[in-house]
Amino acid sequence: AVAAAAVALTVAEPVALSLALALCGVAAGGVALRAERRPVAAYAGGVLLVLAWWVRLGSWEVTSPEAYTLPVTIPALAVGHLHRIRPEVSSWAAYGPGLATTLVPSLVAVWLDTHWLRPLLLGTAALALTVLGARSRLKAPLLLGGGTAALVAVHELAPYVVQVAGLLPRWAPPAAAGVLLLALGATYERRLRDARRLRRAVGRMR
Repeated sequence: AVAAAAVALTVAEPVALSLALALCGVAAGGVALRAERRPVAAYAGGVLLVLAWWVRLGSWEVTSPEAYTLPVTIPALAVGHLHRIRPEVSSWAAYGPGLATTLVPSLVAVWLDTHWLRPLLLGTAALALTVLGARSRLKAPLLLGGGTAALVAVHELAPYVVQVAGLLPRWAPPAAAGVLLLALGATYERRLRDARRLRRAVGRMR
């Protein structure tokens, strides 16, 4: 309750908010030392520390966040890899905070950037993470990399889709949506089986 109040009181001041989030993350890390509270507190601490870092970057009005996030991501991934020798450590606990530290600020920068270089580099890195996660059967790289690659693709393709949609007759988009719904309905059972199979495959990953 005290932590929530501290964060609420500092929302209007980014620097103070970053400090409050960081202190809450450290406190959560201390709570994680107790075995019965370790999973929830460890995840909460990681999320709070990453949020504190993002808020601080935003307060600095940084336009190239990778220069600040990559020096944190690389050692975080190295430490996570060392913890992976324990079978009970999931890929989310080992690699999730380190990957999110760079991927999320870079993704925000992509949506605010008009140049082509950052989307290309981020999309390539996200695709490599997705392939690596699939081959290694690790959830965190697979889902974070796949989600980032999908959002980068949406950002890059959205202007062209809007342009093409503007050239089509007004009845074309509803007609296309109807055909799509009919196709999905006709193959509903098969797609449901595929979705269940994919969920089970992802669930077996670490």
